[in-house]
Amino acid sequence: MKQFTTGDLNKQIGDITDAASREPVVLTRHKKPRFVLMSYEHYERMRSAGDPRRAYAVSEMPAEQAALFDEALDRLTLGEGYDDEP
Repeated sequence: MKQFTTGDLNKQIGDITDAASREPVVLTRHKKPRFVLMSYEHYERMRSAGDPRRAYAVSEMPAEQAALFDEALDRLTLGEGYDDEP
């Protein structure tokens, strides 16, 4: 994914919107990602695909998800999983 600064956006609006028509681009401010610019068609595809995330009560959690949850809890009790996350 290409990156541009918000300052670049003011100077190169045509180039950046052309890039965003091909793939989403990241707009940074103070060297941190702040915004994503993408074509309307890409946005609609994302929106219509539905959100695959689900929330479960512990008693209703599928076995595969429960195993992942247990592994994460084990790592946290060992003090892992905070600073080593990307």
